[in-house]
Amino acid sequence: MKSAKNITGFFFALWALFTFIVTFLVFFLPAMITWLIPEPRGQDIFIRISRLWMNIWLNITGCPLTVKGKENFKSGKTYIVIFNHNSLMDVPISCPYVPGPNKTIAKSSFAKIPLFGFYYKKGSVLVNRKSEESRRQSYEKMKKVLNNGMHMCIYPEGTRNRTDEPLKPFHDGAFRLAVDSKHAIIPALIFNTKKVLPTGKFFYFRPSKIEMHFLPEINAASDAGELKRQCFETMKAYYELHKP
Repeated sequence: MKSAKNITGFFFALWALFTFIVTFLVFFLPAMITWLIPEPRGQDIFIRISRLWMNIWLNITGCPLTVKGKENFKSGKTYIVIFNHNSLMDVPISCPYVPGPNKTIAKSSFAKIPLFGFYYKKGSVLVNRKSEESRRQSYEKMKKVLNNGMHMCIYPEGTRNRTDEPLKPFHDGAFRLAVDSKHAIIPALIFNTKKVLPTGKFFYFRPSKIEMHFLPEINAASDAGELKRQCFETMKAYYELHKP
């Protein structure tokens, strides 16, 4: 039975990879044209194109996405959006479904992938975590993103959560950024991506319904440590209450 599931998962992975590449090529040129449009307008169009791409790809791979809580984004406000991180599947779906123009903090190594790297750069603030200078520069770039009227998306766990706990301990960066920039945080929780792309399986894909929930904003406090604690406890409690 386990072998049959692995074989099925392998063929679903082939289908997911093939359709990802084909649909990416369809949307690549329109997305690249947005480099020519000043931000935040250009980024807003880029996000809309990305959302259309993901709507198509998620549905043809059997992973329809339901988004809840978009009303928590107040008109005219710019937020730091923090996501939980359970799977590589989180990466292509997080930013496209944040209402309005936004960018995410992302590893610079992915920008080296031919062709896809140009797309990746457009949606990201790149960072080399091994370089202290790169981390400092990325922090200043994230402030600039917020000052330009775009949301900044961050995974405060840093890397994928491979544990059985709802969340890994948070790093400080998102919360220092909130305090320094005076921008409120919107916590966001993604459900079921660990089922789609499990961390312990190689080249395996399991179609599953995915959900993304945006929670009410949490205002930046004067203390980043207290803000981190508040966000962690809020997200953990919500995850345990709503997990499938």
